[in-house]
Amino acid sequence: MDALALLRPLGAAALVAFAPLAASAQTRAAEPSGRVEELLSKMTLEEKIGQLNMVSIVPNVEPGYDRIVKGIAAGSVGSVYNVHGADDTRALQREAVENSRLKIPLFLALDVIHGYRTIFPTPLAQAASWDLAAMEKAERVAAREASASGINMIFAPMLDVSRDPRWGRGVEGIGESAWLGARIAEARVRGLQGSDLKERGNVVSCAKHFGANGAAAGGRDYTASDLSDRAVREIYMPPFEAATKAGARCFMAALNANDGVPSAANSHLIEEVLRKDWRFDGIVTSDFLAVNEIVNHGVAADQADASRIAINAGTDVDMESQAYVNRLPELVRSGAVSPARLDAAVRRVLTLKEDLGLFDDPYRGATPEGEKAALLTQANRDAAQDIAEKSLVLLKNEGGVLPFARDVKRVGLVGPLAEGQADTLGPWAARGVPPETSTLAKGLAERLGSSAELTVTAGGSTFGSSDDEIAAAVETARRSDVVVLAVGERFNQSGEAASRADLGLPGDQERLVRAVLAVGKPTAVVVFAGRPLVLTDIAVRAKALLYAWQPGTMGGLAIARTLMGDVAPVGRLPMTFPRAVGQIPTTHDQRPGGRPPETPEKPYTSSYSDEGHAPLFAFGYGLTYTSFHYGPPKLDRDAIKDGETAKVSVSIRNVGERPGVAMAQLYLRPEVAAVSQPAKVLRGFGRVELAPGETKTVTLPVSVADFSYWRTASDFVATPGPIRIMTGPNAGDTQDATLVYKP
Repeated sequence: MDALALLRPLGAAALVAFAPLAASAQTRAAEPSGRVEELLSKMTLEEKIGQLNMVSIVPNVEPGYDRIVKGIAAGSVGSVYNVHGADDTRALQREAVENSRLKIPLFLALDVIHGYRTIFPTPLAQAASWDLAAMEKAERVAAREASASGINMIFAPMLDVSRDPRWGRGVEGIGESAWLGARIAEARVRGLQGSDLKERGNVVSCAKHFGANGAAAGGRDYTASDLSDRAVREIYMPPFEAATKAGARCFMAALNANDGVPSAANSHLIEEVLRKDWRFDGIVTSDFLAVNEIVNHGVAADQADASRIAINAGTDVDMESQAYVNRLPELVRSGAVSPARLDAAVRRVLTLKEDLGLFDDPYRGATPEGEKAALLTQANRDAAQDIAEKSLVLLKNEGGVLPFARDVKRVGLVGPLAEGQADTLGPWAARGVPPETSTLAKGLAERLGSSAELTVTAGGSTFGSSDDEIAAAVETARRSDVVVLAVGERFNQSGEAASRADLGLPGDQERLVRAVLAVGKPTAVVVFAGRPLVLTDIAVRAKALLYAWQPGTMGGLAIARTLMGDVAPVGRLPMTFPRAVGQIPTTHDQRPGGRPPETPEKPYTSSYSDEGHAPLFAFGYGLTYTSFHYGPPKLDRDAIKDGETAKVSVSIRNVGERPGVAMAQLYLRPEVAAVSQPAKVLRGFGRVELAPGETKTVTLPVSVADFSYWRTASDFVATPGPIRIMTGPNAGDTQDATLVYKP
């Protein structure tokens, strides 16, 4: 069959799979408001440029604090970030609305990545919950707490698809699936912005890092990527497009470059894709110093050249570099930047400030008293505990080690992460306070109460362990009925500028694990980390392995309740776990190639000579305290046409002795297409709660958009022919059926 001849363009319909929401109610009419136009007409050139200037400030700490305050009064600063607390935010906003000539209020922004004062699990951990409602609620809490402190813009969600666990910033993101990432994007934007930006408690969501930031070469922060347009469109753009459909009003251009073009200078992505194709009407800000760094990329000769390139590419706001303030006046006067281009950027900034209600309500109700009442409430703690419990992923439970017996008398807690307050919170913890954190030691002590003796022994640190420290840990294990090993990464071993070449447990922790496991007591290894680690040896030795990520303020209690069986783990991996670093990148949706490794009888295949092809744990993998039997997928039709929706049903039976939650995941692949397709891509999932012996059916939809693909410089298209439908508990364990596409 000539696949090229049978391509069917889908146009806008192809976007349904990635962006099912209608345009948000927050999307503005095309006509700017009279207030915005009146302000524009009154502004000097310098005041216009000031609205495009975002500065970082820490009250009474930054050497330039007084200078920046004077700049606000002079109208040369439009946005301030890294300020928080109602007193400080009100002071800066007052400077703008009382002492500047035109009384234009400020954007007051902050990186609130996974909570403000109540810290939720890191975003990658939240992605492991696969619970969109819980993620939306987490952002709702974060928005309300931040807003009560005077913050009106949040640099979140981070929507970089991450396919390389060496990259430290994957901890902030959505995992490896574009489809799941798009659904998460929708939920998080809704949580931050609500249905009406003017409503107090809602904030502007600034989605980041626009471009292909998650594809950094070698997993090293800030490095360039070289991706095809197809890869950008199919893998890295869907979450951002979904964010626009959900109503996100700000995008942050990334620090990196793709295909040689720095993101802040990428007019194709900003002007053509974001604004023209997706009809985005918000603002685009650079990342920190990104305008200046266009020079470092070798694309601009100097700061003036970088400023010209960035604003002409559609980057409205310059974060921190002062490039626009320093260079735009002369660039506009010389004609290198047109007055119309400048006005368009300023108009977008002023329009968003108006939509946020800042002109009428600049403080948005933020007071010290209201702030105190809003932070770390019991309801917020409960929400954090709920998603922390849902984010835990049980990777192994041989012999039913977990849950521990409720009448256990002596519990040994061993490991350098047992009492790590900041490590439990994770990186980017905003205003989280480490002593307020439920560590695993605190959580177990609270859960066990006086019913059991808890002994805590560090056994060393994440940097190393002495023989005496390991001996003390072994002795604790010998004296205990059950043992919990708390190992993993410290909070600063994942995150920005925290890429790693070795993904094993840092320090001597593997030696510690082997020594404690050798004691032979029922032991659960609990791993704290911001990324998938290589746990191949531990996965063989340990009988129980629980991935806790960096679970936030209530993380310790969430883990303790799970270990003791108060709740059962329901998390599923949002990234593939490799057996060795050399397998990276390894994802569920790789293209098979002409000699796939699943043909062992052929010596010349795409495989390793010293390691297997399969990962340690597949994407979507996760166990619970019972077992399930999954039936094959059943279709409600043999063929599908344009505009139709097929239904795929999966029967699931609880064959264990405990109640539990099962998840059916839906993957698919066109058997024939104009370009080679991934072996499978996620396109849906559904959960059911089952009592022992109970059977239920999960039904999931499939539309033509779900098996469409990007044809370079064209659109999303579909090829008539068979579509392989795959369902199962994870990407590595699926059964097939065939659906035929007949336009």
